[in-house]
Amino acid sequence: MRIGIDLGGTKIEVIALANDGTELFRQRIATPRDDYQLTLEAICGLVSLAEEKTGQQGSVGVGIPGTLSPFTGLVKNANSTWLNGQPMDKDLSTLLQREVRLANDANCLAVSEATDGAAAGKQTVFAVIVGTGCGAGVAINSQVHAGGNGISGEWGHNPLPWMDEDELRFRAEVPCYCGKQGCIETFISGTGFATDYARLSGQALKGHEIMALVAQKDAVAELALQRYEMRLAKSLAHVINIFDPDVIVFGGGMSNVDRLYQTVPPLVKTWVFGGECETPIRKAIHGDSSGVRGAAWLWPQVL
Repeated sequence: MRIGIDLGGTKIEVIALANDGTELFRQRIATPRDDYQLTLEAICGLVSLAEEKTGQQGSVGVGIPGTLSPFTGLVKNANSTWLNGQPMDKDLSTLLQREVRLANDANCLAVSEATDGAAAGKQTVFAVIVGTGCGAGVAINSQVHAGGNGISGEWGHNPLPWMDEDELRFRAEVPCYCGKQGCIETFISGTGFATDYARLSGQALKGHEIMALVAQKDAVAELALQRYEMRLAKSLAHVINIFDPDVIVFGGGMSNVDRLYQTVPPLVKTWVFGGECETPIRKAIHGDSSGVRGAAWLWPQVL
């Protein structure tokens, strides 16, 4: 069987999958924040529990909110900062006495949906997580494409393309945590959506509260959503112009806004070079489980 681990900032989830993808076991625990050693022990404990409950041993894949540097072999770019600078795959392999594969959590989403989800059967997949932040991953032939620098898919830290005057003001007012300004993440993450609504209304509301106002025909909330849709469309057009994936898959909190799947595709077309674009944009079938399932599928074949 395959065992997948999804390591998040607040929770760690384990899943055990049979060879045909059937779920055999699943469990979540709280993440031991700011403690690398306890994080390793928690992961190993979940692997042991999955094997105890199923009576089988499995391959292990782990999705992390960062990536492994291909140059140093150490974790980098993790917003769970206690992971950065650590040889996490080697440490877990030593503790579990088997090879452990690590990948960025957005890449795990891409692999999961390419294997048996919204992008099944497609060769090239661009999977977007639009939640508190904004990340993306790339799968080619259902396998992670990490890139030569280990940062393939880090689209959220490119600048928003084709900025209008208001977006230039937003860029100046809302710096990105990465130290730069104008990053796509600051505009189209769920946090960015709420920030723009606050700029328009003077009210600090959460994304689901703004969407409730949209349903009530509130003009300011509707304007914030229309601006979000246009910014998302421009950002995706940028990807299509460069990579032209067979399918785009959404995960994360904003992926639950069903209206996006109707409004964004025609907007994308207006920004794509040549004006022709039929790239399907789909919601992740496995939802919150895509990351942990994708981690398990980091092993395409059971050894």
